[in-house]
Amino acid sequence: MPGVTPSQTVGPFFHDALLAEDQTRLVDEEYPGAIRLHGTVYDGAGEPVPDAMVEIWQADSRGRYPHSDAPLKASEDSESFTGFGRSGTDWEGRFGFVTVKPGRVPGPKGTDQAPHVLMTVFARGLLKRVVTRIYFPDEEASNAADPVLLTVQEDLRYTLVAEPGAGGLRFDVRLQDGPGGEPETVFFSV
Repeated sequence: MPGVTPSQTVGPFFHDALLAEDQTRLVDEEYPGAIRLHGTVYDGAGEPVPDAMVEIWQADSRGRYPHSDAPLKASEDSESFTGFGRSGTDWEGRFGFVTVKPGRVPGPKGTDQAPHVLMTVFARGLLKRVVTRIYFPDEEASNAADPVLLTVQEDLRYTLVAEPGAGGLRFDVRLQDGPGGEPETVFFSV
């Protein structure tokens, strides 16, 4: 019988290939309503992941995506608003973006989704990216009716809600359950 196959990991290779351009500002810091969205990526040992790459994409404050194929065009939120951001993590696993709070976007069956930011995390040890959502803490009523958030186990929904703080909104990503009982961030199949 053959022995155990050694585990394999992918990367890290993102920093050299994709992080040369600063894409952490979806709007200028001086833009009215600009917010800072930041956090840390943790592994299953509860350690920061220093070489992950985080991408976000979102609608503008009126719930419109800046994509030529999207039925709703970006508004005048900011001429520089891209709706997309990319950040590497530093040696302490930290990432950060300057953006705007998105508006509500249409959901299934005529519903509206709560304001949210979509996030993808690439990290060593992951053969595929993981995808999650960031919801806003001041949107309790909208969050309670969000058709996607309602599909998540109720006691884990809080892992998808950013926390307010002095430095802006904080959203930590836990790639696995932590050693102190911290639950893995909810990820979605796409």
